Amino acid sequence: MGLMPSPSRPDHHASQTAESPAVASAPSVTDSVSPGPRRRRPGLSGSRVALDHKPLWAKAAIGANTYDFSSGRVLPTIYERTTALALQNDAANLGQGFPDSQGPQWMLEQAAAAITDADVGPGNQYAPGLGLLSLREAVAADHQDRHGVALDPEDEVIVTTGATEGITAAILAFAWPGSEVLTFEPHYDSYGACSALAGASLKGIPLRGPDFRPDIEALEDAITAKTSLVLLNTPHNPTGTVFSPAELARIVEIAKKHGVTVMCDEVYEQLVLDGAAHAHRSILSVPGAKDVAVAVGSAGKSFSLTGWKVGWVAGGSELINHLRGIKQFLSYSSGPAYQWAVAEGIRDDRGYFAENAAQLSAGRDILREGLDAAGLRPNRADAGYFTVANISGVTDLSAEEFCTVLANEVKVAAIPVAALTIQHAAEPQDELQKLVRFAFCKNHATIEDALQRISSRLPAALDRHS
Repeated sequence: MGLMPSPSRPDHHASQTAESPAVASAPSVTDSVSPGPRRRRPGLSGSRVALDHKPLWAKAAIGANTYDFSSGRVLPTIYERTTALALQNDAANLGQGFPDSQGPQWMLEQAAAAITDADVGPGNQYAPGLGLLSLREAVAADHQDRHGVALDPEDEVIVTTGATEGITAAILAFAWPGSEVLTFEPHYDSYGACSALAGASLKGIPLRGPDFRPDIEALEDAITAKTSLVLLNTPHNPTGTVFSPAELARIVEIAKKHGVTVMCDEVYEQLVLDGAAHAHRSILSVPGAKDVAVAVGSAGKSFSLTGWKVGWVAGGSELINHLRGIKQFLSYSSGPAYQWAVAEGIRDDRGYFAENAAQLSAGRDILREGLDAAGLRPNRADAGYFTVANISGVTDLSAEEFCTVLANEVKVAAIPVAALTIQHAAEPQDELQKLVRFAFCKNHATIEDALQRISSRLPAALDRHS
């Protein structure tokens, strides 16, 4: 069984490649789709699928690699497909990026009290459209304390139903129909879906291993008169790269020079790990950035409470006002008890951030050592939940085929990085198509169990598909 399955391609565009019998029935997300030769700027991916005639739901699904061309149906996300495959195979799930822990107990108790006790918290009716003032004040104070950034909680911070809603609102607000949106690949899959919803096309600039540092000059070279928006993600998912202050300053300079807006996805800001080359700095810490940039944050990632869906966007008042024009007609508002508890946590995390980062650092090191011993060449992530492994040294399989074998025969689930690239523009031989994402935001026993399975079962499984 493949990844339930992956998006297939129209027959008249599909690449003809030899596949091993066990994976031939699972169409690969890395298949090339090409209606003919066309000139492309080096290092910049662009669509080779005609999207104009597609309905909006299909464009969004194609952008997120969840459209099955053979059936015309929308598939679950790669994260859902991977977790389902893990459950079907009783596999150790190092795929989907949710932690095994349940977040700080004291925050759970605060949220529960706010829900059940009329004398605690904000009550259970609508939160304000901008979010609870207490949370906006906490976010503003945190930016001042950590980054020296002054934010007015009245009009420079807006609370969202998770960071993904903030990302969605930003893209819909700042990308105009017919424009181009630039991002570094690999990227969070919602970027492609939301760019399509905005009527824009997503273009990718690859991050190259082993260090996965952003090529800022390639970013500027990719900007054209059609460019409306640049999407950044630091700390980066899935490579764990933390952008340097100099890199952020250069990007802000480029944005001002070319008149484009920047959305910086900073959801892993509290998850910088031991030995990182750089501490996290918000893009808003760059002088003048508030004029051209917004920063997205996440309580789910910061406090290991992904189900609470509390996020925020910060930036200059004009940009936040424009973003509000979209956001208030998405969910309007949500989770007042959760917002209240998050505000308390941001004001005083009671040591949780440092404790969580230490646990994640240890998990990263355990996972990295085991993957390296298996010949999978993992990077050393500086932040976040994931390490990225290059499988080209152990197999000729694509990353998706490898992940299918890994789940079905080795009983370990992971995610092909190809699913986090612009698949309708991807070159099958590109190195990004040979990378696999493994999550270390799991308890150490789960990681060690997965590594034992890889050590004892993977060589024979790959031999069967050589």
